[in-house]
Amino acid sequence: MATVRSFEDLEAWQMGRELVGEIYRSTTSGAFGKDFGLRDQIRRAAVSIVSNISEGFERRGDKEFVHFLFLAKGSCGEVRTQLYIARDLEYLDEDSFRQLQRHAKRTGEIISGLIRYLKSKRNQD
Repeated sequence: MATVRSFEDLEAWQMGRELVGEIYRSTTSGAFGKDFGLRDQIRRAAVSIVSNISEGFERRGDKEFVHFLFLAKGSCGEVRTQLYIARDLEYLDEDSFRQLQRHAKRTGEIISGLIRYLKSKRNQD
């Protein structure tokens, strides 16, 4: 694994940051932009992904980092569920929905890989 000096070096954080931008852009206009409850909830969930990754990294302990990564992964699931709701309410077209779902799912997969790596590293110590 490449040397990671800051949370900004983590692919999981970078992917999450991109997802936050996509979510904000997708929720600014139309009916989605007017549904303050769902709009704000999906934005908070997306922001929670990168916030938990960075907070866990800064704690400097693998055990705590893994805990925060699980929280970030949970937020990915929350975003994915809220995207289904947005699609069902026709706030998103099918292409936008699929793109955002892929991005959220991939972010969760990368977080899972980081969790596995940290747990296996801990078991080697």
